[in-house]
Amino acid sequence: MFKNACYFRIADGFELPPLPALEKALQKTRFVPCGPTQPESSGWVPPRGARHTQLAELVGGQLILKLCTEKRAVPASAIKAGVEEKIERYKKETGQERIGAKAKKEFKEEVLLDLLPRAFTKRSHTLLWLAPEQQMLVIDSGTLAGADRIVSALLAALIDIPGAGPALDLQLTQTELSPSAAMAHWLVTREAPFNFTIDRDCELKTPDDQKSSVRYSRHTLDIDEVAQHISAGKVPTQLAMTWNERVSFVLSDTGLVRRMKMLDVVMEGVDKPGKDEDGFDADAAILTGELAGLLPDLLDALGSETRAPSET
Repeated sequence: MFKNACYFRIADGFELPPLPALEKALQKTRFVPCGPTQPESSGWVPPRGARHTQLAELVGGQLILKLCTEKRAVPASAIKAGVEEKIERYKKETGQERIGAKAKKEFKEEVLLDLLPRAFTKRSHTLLWLAPEQQMLVIDSGTLAGADRIVSALLAALIDIPGAGPALDLQLTQTELSPSAAMAHWLVTREAPFNFTIDRDCELKTPDDQKSSVRYSRHTLDIDEVAQHISAGKVPTQLAMTWNERVSFVLSDTGLVRRMKMLDVVMEGVDKPGKDEDGFDADAAILTGELAGLLPDLLDALGSETRAPSET
């Protein structure tokens, strides 16, 4: 289900609103495809797939939602060519050689409106898991910017349910150690944190304008060369790891979990769904169960979690 995990802490004591109220709120912002001149559209879709209608899925007390985003891709080169054509035509018609910034902006808007109806659309889907018991919101996003868009959509939906939005009080999870510092320590000491192993992929970069980088792919990292790069000033930005011999992933310097994969041991003994089942409940139970163990261990490995002081 999830390939990435961007995780937020939710407020103590937050309770999920009644499912009918949540479903009603989500239906107000259900996904609608882009209109002819609309560059982007987003909204909620059924997590189980197009054959279903329910937008809020509750599996073992875990809430699973899915946001769909559709964009019309207009090539920048096409916009530039259209604007240049309009500028040349304007110069010939008016005899003016100098075109103001306001006119150029208007030309660009006109070109975009003309091209949008002919542009191809592309859709993407993002799952999120809201877990009151674990006090976490986990979003299947490989970037903080992408996660922020999902958070905004969730809060916009919850605002129609009295008290639900403010009660959620989302905070991006912070730790005592920065992920880069922690990864550097593990690589230099050649000691992985408890319940983790270091795998065979890593990226090191210099924290300057040059951004000089070294990448190791399917290569042992238990070598002096890696420590020497770190001593010379390079910092880890990505490190492949495995948790408890159950889940492999790549940890980023922003703390995001990327390229997550459940290993074979996780799937042992799991019954395959029948022809009339979609396997959603089993997948959701496996995913939430593994993340409920992985994320707390990862936070501990990063020096424990820090929390912003509560407002009084």
